[in-house]
Amino acid sequence: MCLQLLTFLFFSLFPAAVTPLLQPGYYAKSCPHAELIVRDVMKKAMIREPRSGASVMRFQFHDCFVNGCDGSMLLDDTPTMLGEKLSLSNINSLRSYEVVDEIKEALETACPQTVSCADIIIMASRDAVALSGGPNWEVKLGRKDSLTASQQDADDIMPSPRANATTLIDLFARFNLSIKDLVALSGSHSIGNGRCFSIVFRLYNQSGSGRPDPTIEPMYRQKLDKLCPPDGDGNVTGDLDFTPRIFDNQYFKDLVNGRGFLNSDETLYTYPLTREYVRRYSQNQSEFFKDFVEGMIKMGDLQSGRPGDVRKNCRVVNGLSPMKSVVGGLKERKVLSY
Repeated sequence: MCLQLLTFLFFSLFPAAVTPLLQPGYYAKSCPHAELIVRDVMKKAMIREPRSGASVMRFQFHDCFVNGCDGSMLLDDTPTMLGEKLSLSNINSLRSYEVVDEIKEALETACPQTVSCADIIIMASRDAVALSGGPNWEVKLGRKDSLTASQQDADDIMPSPRANATTLIDLFARFNLSIKDLVALSGSHSIGNGRCFSIVFRLYNQSGSGRPDPTIEPMYRQKLDKLCPPDGDGNVTGDLDFTPRIFDNQYFKDLVNGRGFLNSDETLYTYPLTREYVRRYSQNQSEFFKDFVEGMIKMGDLQSGRPGDVRKNCRVVNGLSPMKSVVGGLKERKVLSY
């Protein structure tokens, strides 16, 4: 099914009138320490494993774009449902699910079956940014957790690291996110790492030319050639920008200098409609922070309107026992993720 039709069904079958009302301070009475608990667990997780901040932050993107912010991406596969963890954009890419498990366990101890997994993603993503030196903001809460997940929907909707600016603009527009939102939210790559698998085509066969992407700065390309040789391990990781543990505007400075790690990053500077935003953010970190926060809030507002509840365990719907994920077809999946 084409992406345009999926998006039409997404908005037409699930009207906004039935979606929960999201608001700041939603748990003020039912679980007054919820946000403090989430931040405390995130802080400990990032001390233990610094990469977990970037990993958890990206959960908001991968959850909200696929049928709204409903925690569906956290569901493990079952014998009757292929979830989103093995989708093309998530497999061998998304990590740190255990951090959400730790947050959920702490919240269940404090306030049983009160805080949704979908809201945990929103709070933890915000905290990952703030704890990395980026902006802090007030999040709207009150989401319900999805009763199902769809690997096919994730495959059809989420972009690959090979995506160009036109593809990304069209995708964001379908969710009422502007070109400014696209560029600002791409600044999430200010922290974290990407895999060699995602860039070998740029280094050795861009657009089937048998040559490297000419937009890569020569010295940076030499560095990437050493990191990611054509016959090397595709799971080796490289920094997405020159300050991969600090949330700042270095990512945009790198794009201006031809040092974007992913094709979907560098294309934001080579494409005319997005280039000016890249320039502005490279020169003004405060403006980037402001627009990034606006984009995260808008993305967090995406909802499907489907029925939901608050899961006791983020990996399974209520009433089912946790089990090992069904991984049939895993080896056959062609991975196009970070």
